[in-house]
Formats: sequence, structure tokens, C-alpha cells
Amino acid sequence: MSVDIATVKKIASLARIAITEEEAARIAPELDNIMGWIEQLGEVDCTGVEPMTAVIPNHLRLRDDVVTDGGVRDEVLSNAPQAEHGFFTVPKVIE
Repeated sequence: MSVDIATVKKIASLARIAITEEEAARIAPELDNIMGWIEQLGEVDCTGVEPMTAVIPNHLRLRDDVVTDGGVRDEVLSNAPQAEHGFFTVPKVIE
């Protein structure tokens, strides 16, 4: 795939980047080289290679997903400006 100045201007327009004619002429060969490298990567034989997310194997230590209230209700409510019956007291918003 050959990247020309018109393609560079189209990409810049889609990315909302203002570029001049000279900048587009300078960027076109660079993008063409990048596309060439991508085509070379497509030629690599990677059969039998498992997909991975990291170089070393990471295993997360999982815990049971148990819903709790945290057991600190009184400590949290002690910071509230007003509290009644174990809840925050807030001003009425809707009449």
C-alpha cells in the first residue's frame, strides 16, 4: 500500500490535525515506511505461538466475591455533618 499526500491529508483531517502541504509531503514517506513494516510483520509465521499479555506468566490471586458493608458504618457516620438512625441526613431536594 502506497501512502500519498492525499492520504496523509485525509488522515490528518479525520484526526482533526491541521498540516501544511510541506508537512504532508514530509510525512507521506514516513507513513509509507511504517506500512511496509506492518506488511513485513504479516509475513511472520506464528503458528503454534500462544497469545500472551505479558512476557512472564502472571496469575492473579482471586478471592471470593462476597458483598459486605465493610463493618465501619459508625466510623463513616462519625464524619457526617448530620446522621440519624444509622444513615446520612441530607437536605430535602424535591418538594
